[in-house]
Order: sequence, then C-alpha cells, then structure tokens
Amino acid sequence: MAAVVLTLAATFVPGVANAGTTEPPVPTSPPTVTGDPVFRGELRAEPGTWEPAEGLTFSYQWLRAGDPIDGAPPRRYVPRLDDIRARLSVVVTATDSLGQPSEPAVSEPTTRVRKAELELLERPGVTGTRRWTRRLTADTGDWRQPRVRTSFRWLRDGTPIDGATRRRYRLDHTDVGHRVQVRVTARKEGYRTTTATSRRGPRIGHLRPVRRTATYRIETRGHITARMKVFRRQVAETFADPRGWRSAGVAFRRVSQGGDFSVVLAEASEVPRFSSVCSAQWSCRVGRYVIINQTRWKHASPSWNSAGQPLRGYRHMVVNHETGHWLGHAHRGCTGRGDLAPVMQQQSKGLDGCRHNPWPLASERWYD
Repeated sequence: MAAVVLTLAATFVPGVANAGTTEPPVPTSPPTVTGDPVFRGELRAEPGTWEPAEGLTFSYQWLRAGDPIDGAPPRRYVPRLDDIRARLSVVVTATDSLGQPSEPAVSEPTTRVRKAELELLERPGVTGTRRWTRRLTADTGDWRQPRVRTSFRWLRDGTPIDGATRRRYRLDHTDVGHRVQVRVTARKEGYRTTTATSRRGPRIGHLRPVRRTATYRIETRGHITARMKVFRRQVAETFADPRGWRSAGVAFRRVSQGGDFSVVLAEASEVPRFSSVCSAQWSCRVGRYVIINQTRWKHASPSWNSAGQPLRGYRHMVVNHETGHWLGHAHRGCTGRGDLAPVMQQQSKGLDGCRHNPWPLASERWYD
C-alpha cells in the first residue's frame, strides 16, 4: 500500500478564495495529532487551518509508519497492538461546498507508540503460618486490567530464593529469623511487564516456640590443640540451628560459670576419666557433662569420612547426640534401610542400612 507523501510546497501554498473560484481548498497550517501515543490511549486528529475557512468538510486517514491503517475510525483513534513502536500520523483532505477536494495534508508523526502500564489496585498478599516447615500461599494482587498473567518469585530479606517460583512455598530452616515475601510479575499483551511485592511480614519462627531455656558453659580437659574460638562458635551454631534441639522447643544460652550443663572439649585420653562407660575413642555424656572427644572433633569418624560426609556435619551430629542424652534421649536404632539415621543412633559404630544424619528426626523432637 503506497505511503501518502506531501511536500512542504504542496502543504503551504497560500491562496485567496474569491467568489466563484474553482480552485480547491489549500492548507495554511498542517493537521496535528493530539493525545498520548500509548496502547489503548486515545489520539485525536485536528484538521489544521485552511483557505477558504468556511464551507469545508474534512476526511481523515490514519497512517502507521506512513502506510494507511485499514478500518481506522475518522477522527479519534485508539492505538492497537500493531501500532506499538510505530509512529502514527493523519492525512486530512478538505472538500469545499462545490465538492472540490484538496490535496492531502499530512500531520507530523507522533513519537513511537509505547506499551501501556498495568495498574495495580491491591498489592499481592501472603497467607499461612510463618514457621519452619509450614507452607505460605501467595495471591496475585488485584490489577485493573483483566486476565493478567502472573508468575511468582519468593524472596528472603529481599533476595530471590533459588527455585522458589510457585504459588506456594514451604518454609525452610534457612528462612528462620528472616522475612519472606513474594514478588509477583504481571504480564499482558500490549502492556509493560510489571512487578509488585507483598508487604514485609514478621520474621519466620522456629518449628516450636521456646518451652525451655537451658544454660551451658564451655570447659576443656587435657591438652587442647583445636581452636577454642571455633569450638565455642560452632557449638553455639548447632544449638541455635532450627534443625537441632531448638526444634523441640529448647533454647540454649551460654554462660561463663554455673549453668545447667557443661560442654567439654576433652583430649581423647581424658574422656575415660569421666566414667568407666566412656572410652578414649568416642565422645560421651556423664551427668551434667556433654563430653566431645577432641580427636573426633578434629577428624570425625572412619564411618562418617568413608561416606564422604563433611566434618562440619559430624560436629553438628556429635553435639546433638551427646546433648540429646542430657535432654533425656536414649539410643535409637535405624528405622529402615535408606532412611536417615536418628541423631540418637550411634552412627559412628554402625548404620544398619540408614544414612548419616546430624539432626534430630521429627520423632525425636521432644525433651523430658
């Protein structure tokens, strides 16, 4: 379809309309397009000024990048999907009372038609109990435009959580103590992609609220070659971890003296001094003493190492196991081949088909 071309000379020829003249109308100023060139906005064609000024009728043809737009209404035009990123203009033809048409006059083109903005009426929300292992559910929010397509991204303290892109999200132990929100991305053809984030809710809680606070102090026995700063920090991390005995509702607080129990880092040869039931090979618990064998702390156990398990995992396990005895837990056996071992199983001595595990199972999350 041929573009309409109008030269400046044709557009701005001055003329005087005398009575009975047969000359066609002539534009004295060009047509214009008013309004915002945005998808689903509204544009209006203004005819400009003409000579003669009276007795004229006008016809309009809208152009997209210089080509006529089929089916466009005469004076008002709502940009369509095909118009996005194109420039629009209008051609005006004036006809006088004698039926003589003018040469077409063309407006200046608009800026490029842009996508419209989606309008958020109500931001997304999150429902559910904010505790570890519970599920949160997001809603999409309320948008003025109908049939908006949405997708979800869960955030932890404002940072995207790997893989969390569904409407529902099961809270992980890593969420405890942090704020979890959902970011909704809205899409609709002809509109700019828009995101909206739910309000900041309260911090994610532990599996259970605190039912008991146990105080402990750190002690040593014998010649210690392990770094005590690391030992103190990692014991505290194990006690605070949502997967540990904190999941049973027990909170632990370190004190400098006294305390309900002691966590002792002991040279291997010192461990049997606590009781005849203790050996220099393993860790032990006697009365108020949770005794961690220094050799095991530094090197884990042959079984643990042969399974390719990390040393940090062993340290979690041995602290949880011996502290579990102090809390009143007895030894437990494997629950089934391929299952995670109970933390109260003697994992260093045999797994009976279970897999190494540093944390209490759901069935172990209680205390006397």
